[in-house]
Amino acid sequence: MTSLEKLPVAIIGAGPIGLAAAAHLAERGLAFKLYEAGASVGANILSWGHVRVFTTWEQNVDTASRRLLERRGWKLKRPDALPTGEELVRDYLQPLADLPELSSHIETGARIVAISRAGLDKVTSKGRETKPFELRVETAKGERRVDLARAVIDASGTWQNPNPLGASGLKIQGEEAFVDRIAYGMPDVLGAGRADYAGRRVAVVGGGYSAINVLLDLIRLAETEPGTKAVWVVRGTNMNRIYGGGSADELEARGALGTKLKQLVAQGQIELVTGFSATSLREHADSLQLIGNTSGGERALAPVDQIIVATGQRPNLEITRELRLELDPWLEGVKALGPLIDPNLHSCGSVPPHGHRETSHPEPGFYTIGVKSYGRAPTFLLLTGYEQARSVAAALAGDMKAADDVHLVLPETGICSTDSAADAVGCCGGPAPVESNACCVADVVAKSAGKSGCGCGEAA
Repeated sequence: MTSLEKLPVAIIGAGPIGLAAAAHLAERGLAFKLYEAGASVGANILSWGHVRVFTTWEQNVDTASRRLLERRGWKLKRPDALPTGEELVRDYLQPLADLPELSSHIETGARIVAISRAGLDKVTSKGRETKPFELRVETAKGERRVDLARAVIDASGTWQNPNPLGASGLKIQGEEAFVDRIAYGMPDVLGAGRADYAGRRVAVVGGGYSAINVLLDLIRLAETEPGTKAVWVVRGTNMNRIYGGGSADELEARGALGTKLKQLVAQGQIELVTGFSATSLREHADSLQLIGNTSGGERALAPVDQIIVATGQRPNLEITRELRLELDPWLEGVKALGPLIDPNLHSCGSVPPHGHRETSHPEPGFYTIGVKSYGRAPTFLLLTGYEQARSVAAALAGDMKAADDVHLVLPETGICSTDSAADAVGCCGGPAPVESNACCVADVVAKSAGKSGCGCGEAA
């Protein structure tokens, strides 16, 4: 078997954080292999590519990635402009992936379905740290193989694992039966999904910025498609928490989103239902009817034609089942971060600087970074992921001084109180206990080069 030192570092996920990890490893001359399940880098971002983020270009670029790009003549276009998800991939992530330092080490259409130690299950302790990691890879063509690695950086995110409609964390009765009329995340209401929503009554479930973006698009659709109606369903009751900090938000564009939505609700253009926890879904004539619990007992909402579930995501833990991971028992992120980001207690991402030590596990050489390190918590910050990637790369290179020299400064949202875990809104604007609320760039706060910003996370 090949010695550990000669094996590459495996990176799972070619989103902004995974690519940042690759850039930092490349700068340090370490061998790596980056696996992306999608057809291209940034595949998850492209699924919400129509969304414009509320941080500037300058605030969405990793430091090592920028250095590598600029050496090849790349320039940051309009540093103060707000890009869409599609522009982030086209003008930043794809050019980064095309660099010779990275391109030959990236494999798209390669899904990691399981990870273990070669020849050992998770029970065996003796000689564990001397064995390479064994990655089971499944390609887009259905082929399967085994790759070996000396270390693994899991930056796979949570985007592909949406939370269900049910407040209990489980799918409600009828959710699977009517899946053809349910969308998760942020569908392109004004573009590819227009025919599904034009002239329809649509329920949007969720209390974060993903839900807000969808609702605003539905209102724009209604301007040209009469009969389009938006019903906003949230579990919480404290709407000040959900609308956000407004003018007190250090990110003007983010604060404006909540302010605009509040106006639309007040004007009656959006029908708002608060304190509603869905328990079942049934067909009503040709429409769907949500039934749920409220403080006043069970309630059936007026029928709708389509449902958009914007309640966030959760990590896929199955691929690491044979590894010795230490996870927070309810957030399912890395255990060291759990008490610092628990949405039952925090709403503003008040996590202190952290790096390789906090993102490591009892399994030597395995790291969880990016939004997956936060599990179901809604307050993941882009800068957090970039700093994690930098620190882990330094540790793998043996530069412990740099690895331990971590820094993190976060901007204010203008609102930092809690309502309930069901709809707590943090810096990412996500409804707890979800991830970073789709972790879309518009949901994630970053602060880079002394400037506050919100950039794309893992779902980014």
